[in-house]
Amino acid sequence: MSHQSIFLLTLFACFGQFLSAQTRLWYKQPAKRWEEALPIGNGRLGAMIYGGDVEDEIQFNEETLWTGEPRSYDRVGAYRYLDSIRSLLNQGEQAKAEALAMQQFMGLKSETQDPTAWLAKIARERDKQDGPASEVFNDQSWKSIQVPAYEGWEEVGLEGVDGAVWFRTSFFLTAHDLQEDWTLDLNKVRQEDYTYVNGSLVGHTAGDQQKRLYRIPKAQLREGKNSIAVQVINLAGKGGISGYKDTTQKIGLHSRSGKFTGLGGAWKYWIQDAQTPKIGTYQASYQPFGSLRIRFPEGTTENYTRSLDLEKGMVSVAYQQNHVSYNRTYFASYPDKVIAARFEASEAGRLSFTIHMDSKHAGYQIRRIDAHTLAMQVNVKDGALAGISFLTVKLQGGKMFEQDGVLHIENARVADVYLTAATNFKRYNEVDTTAVYSQRAAQSHRTMLKKSYERLLARHQQDYQALYHRFSIDLGGAEKDALPTDERLKAFAQVDDPGLIALYVQYGRYLQIASSRQQTQAANLQGIWNHLLEPAWGSKYTTNINLEMNYWPTEMLNLSELHQPLFDMIRELSVAGQQTAKQYYNARGWVLHHNTDLWRGTAPINNANHGIWPTGGAWLVTHLWEHYLYNQDPRFIESYYHIIKGATLFFKDVLVKDEKTGWYISTPSNSPENGGLVNGPTMDHQLIRALFAVFVESSTLVKKDGALRDSIQRLIPAIAPNQIGKDGQLQEWMEDIDDPNNKHRHVSHLWALHPGREITKDKTPALFEAAKKSLEMRGDDGTGWSLAWKINFWARLHDAPHTYTMVKMLLRPADKAGGSYPNLFDAHPPFQIDGNFGGAAGIGEMLLQSHAEFIDVLPALPAELAEGQINGLRARGNFELDIHWEKHQLAVLTVRSQSGRPLKLRYRGKTITLPTKKNVSYRFDAELNRLK
Repeated sequence: MSHQSIFLLTLFACFGQFLSAQTRLWYKQPAKRWEEALPIGNGRLGAMIYGGDVEDEIQFNEETLWTGEPRSYDRVGAYRYLDSIRSLLNQGEQAKAEALAMQQFMGLKSETQDPTAWLAKIARERDKQDGPASEVFNDQSWKSIQVPAYEGWEEVGLEGVDGAVWFRTSFFLTAHDLQEDWTLDLNKVRQEDYTYVNGSLVGHTAGDQQKRLYRIPKAQLREGKNSIAVQVINLAGKGGISGYKDTTQKIGLHSRSGKFTGLGGAWKYWIQDAQTPKIGTYQASYQPFGSLRIRFPEGTTENYTRSLDLEKGMVSVAYQQNHVSYNRTYFASYPDKVIAARFEASEAGRLSFTIHMDSKHAGYQIRRIDAHTLAMQVNVKDGALAGISFLTVKLQGGKMFEQDGVLHIENARVADVYLTAATNFKRYNEVDTTAVYSQRAAQSHRTMLKKSYERLLARHQQDYQALYHRFSIDLGGAEKDALPTDERLKAFAQVDDPGLIALYVQYGRYLQIASSRQQTQAANLQGIWNHLLEPAWGSKYTTNINLEMNYWPTEMLNLSELHQPLFDMIRELSVAGQQTAKQYYNARGWVLHHNTDLWRGTAPINNANHGIWPTGGAWLVTHLWEHYLYNQDPRFIESYYHIIKGATLFFKDVLVKDEKTGWYISTPSNSPENGGLVNGPTMDHQLIRALFAVFVESSTLVKKDGALRDSIQRLIPAIAPNQIGKDGQLQEWMEDIDDPNNKHRHVSHLWALHPGREITKDKTPALFEAAKKSLEMRGDDGTGWSLAWKINFWARLHDAPHTYTMVKMLLRPADKAGGSYPNLFDAHPPFQIDGNFGGAAGIGEMLLQSHAEFIDVLPALPAELAEGQINGLRARGNFELDIHWEKHQLAVLTVRSQSGRPLKLRYRGKTITLPTKKNVSYRFDAELNRLK
């Protein structure tokens, strides 16, 4: 081989490494917690890779493993109370309206069993003279647990436990201490406690929002050792001694003179009874499936790296031990529905490890299928769903044997690991009650195993890269790629890092490819990743912002077909929501309130002050129209027209004329999740006008329902309009009651600014300025998804410096406020994936906007992003753009017209309009002069 050839190969290799570094997350150490692990997924299966050098975990999920079962969530005849609720709101009786709604207008919970007999049984333990409450009880055989745990005992080792649990600890007092009374402060307990000091009951409280402050008379205390025993009763959800959310506040004992004895630390505990009666819930929760546990021999590890390569869609781990290089790769294949991994050693016979499966679900079962395959069966507690997973290991060299559900691999060169999983879920209103699903899953696993690892990897990368490579972004700053991602995140607060912003955009695209594929479920609150039996907010679908935000970047960032799972979900919700519309509003069409789940519940849930919000369906319909605007395929609207029409008919029936103003309003409702139950929140009316506009355009497009279209066009201007309040703000409600000091995370009344397009600088300048004022009043800080929405708001306001400020806040290390975890997962906190998607969309909005009359190029470009290249960015009208800028000025713009629509461009005040031909590209300079 010539020197020139060697030079070129070296150059290409270095270039490939550069490209990889530009689009990778990487770390110098294994993950110690879930928010440091790296995600892989194929829409059906998701996994988090820890990458340990001695102990590794692959925690995995299957998209359809949820609690609950198919059922009706609707309260029959709830509409009979609708007028009474409205009347109370008209009279200013908000509290009475909410109370009536809680009694008669909320959805139905799942089955609840009478707990009386169970409570009586566990109470007998309190009455035992020598029982756990006793001063002299010997708790040495009990296990230890950390107390307090604000997010429940789940986070300190008792995950999945409901029932009665005893806790014991001791404290010491001097003779001087016994001269005064003391107060025991445990703050909050989830959910009921019986608390004893030296064998005597000092307090009993039910309810996890009540502060536990129990007076202890000095006569009840002892010099020296004193005992505390607490029986905690938790029938459902999180349990335990919670203490204070602010960890600087401690649980403990306070004397009247101000002395404090802290009680935080290791307590003894005993699970008395975890077999609780069923307690009803409004909706279901997404569940973890299990984990692969892998153990390698211990050794001195050197040169460790762990990375997620966004170009290849795979995680890698590499290190050396005793002069042997070890490499591991992990990926999740959509074509073959498998999570696969390859473990390699650089020398033959040097790869040894054990691997097995386990699960947090009680009673899971492991069985041997053959010499290299295990199966795990799980059942969701008190639910209809069960799952089965298969683990197979193939070796090159070495040997393998199974013992007690563990596969032992010895002295191999290469080991290939394959994991598949499935459940008995069939559709939102049906589960498989036979063994057919597990037989089908076993056959699918056997079929996958016929392909080699190389073939599986090639098929995965061909499928993945066909989506990923449609789009690229380079904002410069490549030198920062040499810094590990966790360190880079910390440094971004002080040092600008354009490359990290570009990485965040591509990471958002990666997460969507991994969590939302055709014929899978829509991405939930955590995409497809969850490790908790009691995840925050059920890890389900919150439809007053979070579900929709998951799909904000889909069209713009060139992943249009990944919108389809949401459209399938909308189709199912439109069916389920018809009964809810009838039972709650006696209306035609369909409705969706602020939350839904795998079983497509559409009724109001949780609490009347935020759960009665009927415009979730209206918002989702706008996603159908956005998909059409980007792709210009009328056949798509034809296939969903009946859904658009159904949502429209609902609001045609439900809007009522306000007695004071004469406007048509939505009532009862709320401005999510702020201010309680009201008449006519601004966001509702923005959404309804947007829905009606979509119907008018759609019915015109498909040439149907002319009379209905005419009536809707007459109704639109009669709906309560946007209003400007006394502080110059856009009013959140019909009344001018916005509090300038309210810093609530939701800024829902700016929906018409983004993602809507009713408020623009060109057509509604006064409202545009009022929206800006509202945003200034609300403040910058917030939870992760709230920060992401504010990026989009400020970009739409064309305020580049403020937009960049919000990007910096989103890309800050997560603490008690929103930001990003070490693996760049968005922090509410805890993790919610909507901020990742919303943030990626907001960065796109800085560079391109197409919601108004013109396609605006670089409308909110910060000074810190002085140069860049972005290819494959999409605009409404079915245009695809490549934008190159230098020294903060457009250099070259290329527009590909994919439908032959008229093109209207704007850059720095200069505008052009020209006809285009389908599949023809047009190039422009900084003055929008066309280049040949």
